[in-house]
Amino acid sequence: MPIAEIITIGTEILLGEIDDTNATFLSRRLNELGISVYRKTSIGDNVQRIASLIQETLTRCDIIITTGGLGPTVDDPTREALALAWGTELQFHPELWEQIKRHLKLYNREPTENNRRQAYLPITAIPVENPVGTAPAFILSKAGKTIACLPGVPQEMKYLMDHTIIPFLKNQFDLQGLIKTRVLHTVGIGESLIDTSISDFETLSNPTVGLAAHAGQVDIRITVKANSLQEAEQMIRPIEIEIHNRLKDHIYATDEVSLEQVAMNTLRNHNWRLIVCEHQSHAILARRLEPFSDVFIAGEILTSKVTDEELVIESERFKDSYQVECALGISVHQDQESPAITIYLSTPDSKTTFSRPYGGAPQSAAIWGVNHALDILRKL
Repeated sequence: MPIAEIITIGTEILLGEIDDTNATFLSRRLNELGISVYRKTSIGDNVQRIASLIQETLTRCDIIITTGGLGPTVDDPTREALALAWGTELQFHPELWEQIKRHLKLYNREPTENNRRQAYLPITAIPVENPVGTAPAFILSKAGKTIACLPGVPQEMKYLMDHTIIPFLKNQFDLQGLIKTRVLHTVGIGESLIDTSISDFETLSNPTVGLAAHAGQVDIRITVKANSLQEAEQMIRPIEIEIHNRLKDHIYATDEVSLEQVAMNTLRNHNWRLIVCEHQSHAILARRLEPFSDVFIAGEILTSKVTDEELVIESERFKDSYQVECALGISVHQDQESPAITIYLSTPDSKTTFSRPYGGAPQSAAIWGVNHALDILRKL
């Protein structure tokens, strides 16, 4: 299977002014095609540095996808940089210029001379018209190496990737296989304990198994290269079953299912409704439960400093006020020597206070606490 790298171009990315969501989208699309993505690199708007990076990257991969730097301004250097890296010059494409003018006319805009710059591409480049924007894309291909240069505007990049670049890559590299990933979501167990339990799977080559730790939860990623979805499922399933056997109810869901979805389904099964009461958790719990309005009735924020006993009293008061079956209270104590999370759960069956010590980064304490609160809720 071919190897790819992604290069996102733009000084604004390096300055932290925008998030690089393009690389995430491209990684997913390439993996779906069975193309392994080995590196993602961001680089500023400098012709020489971009050209050097392109030449270096070509020595170790088959496919390069770039985004950004195809606009009309002087600081859009991708065309010049790719011509330099490819050892050629820029060439004017009248058909692209006509397409740019037609697109501008849709917005009652007159083309300017800098717009004309966008119709210049490296000699031998395959032009890719852009029906959803003014920045044409292009493809360079020779000796088994392919570079696809896409606009940085996300909706334009996605459209051209799906409608032009993917069909080109499928044909160019005779892509038959695919890469499929299954993600198992865990909560209430640390990364080191998971590693101890499933370390034998982490040494496999196909499928591969890896861990990704988040605040209060850990994801287990099973990734397989296969020739079909059926084959991929047959390879993933035995590993998935065995990991479930070892970690049991620490696994709460797979793939796109969230912890809050599972917790709310538990309440639905009981035909219970919920209010939450939060102290120093930045209303994270309420915001995550907002989409579940059939179960989640209201969230209350306690702005004054409260003791654990007061958290219980306030949670019960709001529960009675809203006339619901359940109350979930959470208080994040970061202003004491040993930071801790207090969670209070009141249901028709029981009233329980939980205390969880916390020793991680202060900015993650609230998320960590909320995940543990939802874990308690899902186990009702």
